Amino acid sequence: METQFFDVAVIGSGPGGYPAAIRLAQRGKKVALIEATEIGGTCLNRGCIPTKALLANADVLHLVKNAKNFGIEVGSVSFDFAQMLKRKDEVVTKLRTSLESLITGNGVTIFKGRASFTGPHELKIASDKSTFISATDIIIASGSEPREIPAFPFDGKRIHSSTSILEMKALPKSLIVIGGGVIGCEFASLYSELGVKVTVLEALDRILPLECPTLSTALTSSFQKRGISIGTKDFVKSVAVKGEGVIVSMESGQNIEAEMALVAIGRSFNSTSIGLDIAGVVVEKGTIVVNDYLETTVSHVWAIGDVAGKSMYAHVATHQGLVAAENILGHKMRMNYDAVPGVIFTHPEIGSVGLTLDEARKRGLKATRSTYPLGALGKAQAAMQTEGFAQLVVEEGTGRILGAQVIGHEAGNLIAAITTAIANELTIESIIETIHAHPTLSEGWLEAAFIAQGSPLHYPKAAVKRA
Repeated sequence: METQFFDVAVIGSGPGGYPAAIRLAQRGKKVALIEATEIGGTCLNRGCIPTKALLANADVLHLVKNAKNFGIEVGSVSFDFAQMLKRKDEVVTKLRTSLESLITGNGVTIFKGRASFTGPHELKIASDKSTFISATDIIIASGSEPREIPAFPFDGKRIHSSTSILEMKALPKSLIVIGGGVIGCEFASLYSELGVKVTVLEALDRILPLECPTLSTALTSSFQKRGISIGTKDFVKSVAVKGEGVIVSMESGQNIEAEMALVAIGRSFNSTSIGLDIAGVVVEKGTIVVNDYLETTVSHVWAIGDVAGKSMYAHVATHQGLVAAENILGHKMRMNYDAVPGVIFTHPEIGSVGLTLDEARKRGLKATRSTYPLGALGKAQAAMQTEGFAQLVVEEGTGRILGAQVIGHEAGNLIAAITTAIANELTIESIIETIHAHPTLSEGWLEAAFIAQGSPLHYPKAAVKRA
């Protein structure tokens, strides 16, 4: 079988792989992009985009159901779940088609099939007809899949993964979400808005255990007000199909029943069955060992995205792809994980970046946290989006911004400004000296900066929250 030769081969066309391929092709490299399933990877086809399309439907439904508060009468409100699914699929298909055209338009050669190493520089692409390629450099961007627990295996009917539940054709009356992390909370928020009775079970002492406790507490309160049940500090022993539903058995002895269960406990990395041992690439606990330049233990092999084990965000994978591309091109570029924004698309939305107060103090930094309620802003009152707060973590003495957390309307967009501030090591004075448009929710950062300075402007000094 004839071998095709490339400067760079990229395994995986997700949010890390395809940007790397495009950037390298733009710089004159001959690039192969290999995809085992659909172009765009998990994020576009089975993760970020389809879930956010459905969440957008839920946001509109929420607004319509509360239209009376704005003096608007809409009568009886209903929705067509099948039409929601159709719209979700149309969004994904449109983006995938456009993405494939973008990739090929930049001169990247796409191969459909599953790649595996047959040598340090050689790959076999298994499909209907196996293809062999050789590349000077190889980028592994193979991603991850939902983690399956032996005690409650997926059946795609009653016990779902975050992938299979997106193909669910009819809504259940009740749903148990096992795992109170980001994925579990997003799905809980979605299905609760669609009228499903949702229970979230988290083994640790709070939902969103990896986020700032103040965010976790705020979301817990919001969820409970909306009728979402939350159980913590108890392990799920097993999940069994029982008649037309499931029964979840807890370590405490409690049994909980529902029509369906969603298992949202972590993800498994796609690092097996691709011949990494043949290439000499070291893997630890499922993730590929990389340095700050995204280089593996083999100098010409690079790893980015979930499989690199550094961060599970799509936007981090994209940046890693660009960093790896620059290093292949001979321009030394390192990853910096101190200014990585995170967004959780629950209702209310959550955004965070940098250090929490506890993390800052654990690093030996003398830090304080200032919090401003978004409900005190004119824009929040006018738009009836008063839930939540914006808070800054600031280094005492220097005023350097170390971190920020926000929960409320458009939190994902709000966190972008502070991400830029942290990436450029700015101080609260930089925020205070910046003119913020009025009336906007972004004024929450200005007010939080005033509080951090000890001089609140639009908030009673006695009510100021600093820690």
